[in-house]
Amino acid sequence: MLIKRLGIVVFFFGSFLISCKQETAKKEIENSHERIKIASKKVDKLPYYNTPDFAPSWLPSEDELKKFHKIPDFKFKNQLGNEITNDNLKGYIYIANFFFTTCPSICVKLTNNMRKLQKIYKGDDEIKFISHTVFPSYDTVEVLKKYGEREDVNSEKWYLVTGEREKIYKLARESYFADETYKQTNDKNGFIHTENLILVDKHGHIRGVYKGTLPEEVERIKRHIEILKKE
Repeated sequence: MLIKRLGIVVFFFGSFLISCKQETAKKEIENSHERIKIASKKVDKLPYYNTPDFAPSWLPSEDELKKFHKIPDFKFKNQLGNEITNDNLKGYIYIANFFFTTCPSICVKLTNNMRKLQKIYKGDDEIKFISHTVFPSYDTVEVLKKYGEREDVNSEKWYLVTGEREKIYKLARESYFADETYKQTNDKNGFIHTENLILVDKHGHIRGVYKGTLPEEVERIKRHIEILKKE
C-alpha cells in the first residue's frame, strides 16, 4: 500500500515537473516572439544609449540630453595616413565598428555589410563610416590602404583607422560599449572581437546597435538612418 502511494506521489510530482518545464518553454518561446516583434516593429523615434548594458532611454529632455553619453574626442590615422578626429564626423550620422584585416570570420561579414551601406549612401553627404582596427600592431596605415583598395572602400566616406592599441581599446570599451566580453570579465588584456555596428547621430550620441554580420540588419539600419535625418 505504501509503495502504491509512493508511486502515485512520484507520478504526480513527475507530471508537475513536466508541466512546469512545458510552461517555461512556452513562456520562453512567447518572449522570443515578442522580442522579434519589437525588433521588427517600425518606429518613428530612436532611443539614446547611455550605458554599457544598452538600456534604451526614450525622449530625454534637453537638460537630460546635455548629460548624456557622447563619443569623446579621439585622434587616429586613416588608410591614407591622414589624421582623423571627432571633427571629421561632427555633424554627420555615422556607423562605427571594430575589426582587423586578417580576421577570417565575422570581420568578413562586417566589411561586406559596411560596403553595402557605403554603396547605398554613396551620394549622401550626411552619412559616414569608421572602422577601427583592434590589431594595430599589424594593421598599419599601409596595410589598411591595401585592405581598403581590395574592399572598394571610399577613403573620403569610410575611414579605416589605426593608432595606439590602448586608446582604440579604451574607445571601444568605454565609449562605444562594443566589447561584450569585457563587460563580463573586466579583463583589459582581452582581445576585442565584436560583431556590433554602432549608429551615432550628428551630435555624437549612440542611437542604435546592430548585429553587423546579419544581412537583415542592413535594412534596419537604413530605416533608422532615415529617422535620424528627420530629427
